[in-house]
Amino acid sequence: MGNVATFAVMLTVSFSGLTLKDLPLVGGKNASLGEMISNLSASGVPVPPGFAVTAEGYRMFIAHNHLQSHITQLLSELDPKSLDTLEQTGKAIRDLIGNAIFPPELEQAIRSAYRQFSASFDKQITVAVRSSATAEDLPDASFAGQHDSFLNVADEEELLSSCKKCYVSLFNDRAIKYRIDHGFDHLKVALSVGVQLMVRSDLGSAGVAFTIDPESGFRNVVYITGAWGLGENVVQGAVTPDEFLIFKPTLSANKYPVLQKKTGKKEFTMTYGTGGRDTVNTATAPDKQALQVLGDDELIQLAKWCVAIEQHYNKPMDIEWAKDGITNKIWIVQARPETVKSRITDSNVHLFQIKKHGKVLCSGKAVGTKIISGRASIVHSLDDIDKVEEGAILVADNTNPDWNVMLKKAVGIVTNKGGRTSHASIVARELGIPALVGTGNATGVIVDGTEITLDCSAAGTGFVYDGKSEWETKTIPSESVPATKTDPLLILANPDRAFELSAYPGKGVGLLRMEFIITNSIGIHPMALVHFDKLPDGPEKNAINKITKNSRSKTSFFVDTLAGSIATVAAAFYPREVIVRMSDFKSNEYASLAGGSQFEIAEENPMIGFRGASRYYHPAYKEGFRLECEAIAKVRDTMGLTNVKVMIPFCRTPEEGEKVVNLMAAYGLSRGINGLEIYCMVEIPSNVLRLEDFAQVFDGFSIGSNDLTQLTLGIDRDAATISSLFNERDPAVLELITTAIRKATQLNKPIGLCGQAPSDYADFAAILVNAGINSISFTPDALFKGIQNIHQSETTEVTIKQTAI
Repeated sequence: MGNVATFAVMLTVSFSGLTLKDLPLVGGKNASLGEMISNLSASGVPVPPGFAVTAEGYRMFIAHNHLQSHITQLLSELDPKSLDTLEQTGKAIRDLIGNAIFPPELEQAIRSAYRQFSASFDKQITVAVRSSATAEDLPDASFAGQHDSFLNVADEEELLSSCKKCYVSLFNDRAIKYRIDHGFDHLKVALSVGVQLMVRSDLGSAGVAFTIDPESGFRNVVYITGAWGLGENVVQGAVTPDEFLIFKPTLSANKYPVLQKKTGKKEFTMTYGTGGRDTVNTATAPDKQALQVLGDDELIQLAKWCVAIEQHYNKPMDIEWAKDGITNKIWIVQARPETVKSRITDSNVHLFQIKKHGKVLCSGKAVGTKIISGRASIVHSLDDIDKVEEGAILVADNTNPDWNVMLKKAVGIVTNKGGRTSHASIVARELGIPALVGTGNATGVIVDGTEITLDCSAAGTGFVYDGKSEWETKTIPSESVPATKTDPLLILANPDRAFELSAYPGKGVGLLRMEFIITNSIGIHPMALVHFDKLPDGPEKNAINKITKNSRSKTSFFVDTLAGSIATVAAAFYPREVIVRMSDFKSNEYASLAGGSQFEIAEENPMIGFRGASRYYHPAYKEGFRLECEAIAKVRDTMGLTNVKVMIPFCRTPEEGEKVVNLMAAYGLSRGINGLEIYCMVEIPSNVLRLEDFAQVFDGFSIGSNDLTQLTLGIDRDAATISSLFNERDPAVLELITTAIRKATQLNKPIGLCGQAPSDYADFAAILVNAGINSISFTPDALFKGIQNIHQSETTEVTIKQTAI
């Protein structure tokens, strides 16, 4: 097909003849498709070919039918504030356009372009017909989601009908309101139509990709979502999609870059109805729900294309992809700039912390990090618009663009379905309100009209509580955080917060607690996976089998899940150090994991029993430790995240430490190979007294002040009756801490401390700083106070109290 049909005005243009410079002619959607075909085809980015019916064609259509004056009159009667006649006005205009006829020149141009396009294929094709609006004075204005598209169009007559329907959709109620809200002149907005080769994702899969984490704004990942069938289900939030995270630096380094793969429910599959025209949603079969829509090779290739698009546009991008179920080929079907997180200029840190809450009603995927309360308003359709009052929390199965009027009244959104790229999630980010998506049961457990609290403060997973909760809000100006010589590090347990926390002013992660990942993401005792066949039949074994059924093996489920969580944290802080402590469960805590009671003994005092290093080489847990080591090796060697260091807890003697280090080498983690450093926790008095010997085995140290205190003072820190005697600032404890720092410094070994006291007490921080400690690790809520205390200790004289408090 030639680039332009031969008419006095330019009415059709091949995508291959378009670039972003043609925005005024064909709108943002079509110009972007042309830009990619013209500039990225050589890089292998596959975009379905097609052509555009230009905005000039729309203007010709309106002029030929003398519609402008009628439309102007109808719109003049609409009150832009109350919008009480919006529905009637919109319908009247849509009827005018729907009953109008094509100018002969325009009809002939569309037919000719379609024939030439179809003739370039050796088989019968179908096309997608998409709206691409533009404004005369603001050609690059975004009208995403406001207008209609039509799929699987098979002949000229249907194409002409679909083009007219696109023109009609310029006056959808939501589009009229959008233009009013944004100050656009209705008659200066025109519509181009894109005619694109149809990708048969109805038989395959489709979804959305962001070249930025859409929640935190973290720019080093590609975030991909997808579901079976047409992509509309993902965009509208009608399903809970699969989610994938790909790390850009290791993607370009040809390491395994897939950080996380989460299988969504993918409740429905959208396909074509009778005759292949209208779409229908059918329930996805359970076995297909359990399958992920893309394999590793496909994810990596798609991520590379996304990065190429981002680099070409030089900005974070929002990209739609589709996989043809007949050819199995993946296509990029749309790309537009990401418009929310990439434009945020507020560099301050806003902290929300729940203090007291009622019953947990439901949980889901958190969008935003805020906490809000309000009256629940359960919405089923646009007919419920009047019941949504200002300040309500809108609760629904899922949302759609027609609801934008309602959504703008809400202070929060809760949905049964959807993922972080659903309509509800996108609108929530645009409005700056929190949302909870994919709860599964919100409309069934939340009572309409009752007071509820939406808590998204922890990131990752959020909650809805019954009643109005109590919470604390803090804003910390970024310029108020001073620089320090002593490195402030973070203590982390929840990988879902890693991207958000990586923007905090820490130098890395001083303690990533592996056992919290095992509890929250795996939930199964590792030995129950090693010896699954030996477990007694029953509900527990059935539950373990169900959780792990889609993994390569029972043990690979443990390795892959643990590696993914650790890798997410390592990627978030890359190339800053992330020190991962190997599992430090006590025997009673291990026993609480699924299958754990079969492999644990009952101990009178597990706090000082079978824990830490002693477990790792013992026959009762040795194979479980092997899985932990395999996960670390995958993160460092396969995934290329060599900023991960390893730390051994509760190591009683240097000889025991040597056993563990040798066993790690046998399991593929050799100290010094590929830069691996192995640290030791200093939490037993023997660690201090024999630190010179421990230094022959380990590369560095981290003081665990809680355990060191209990073992110095002889206090079980779980014993409530004597808890008042527990004191990290006791002179005996401080003597051991400062001795450990002094020895490590003399041996040129790095040493840090993990604990609450340096943020709670300025004098405790001063003791550490004056002793020459290298780093201090804090929980996220204590980091900023801890940095202030370090800075104060480094710049002013602090009175040091070394007496019992």
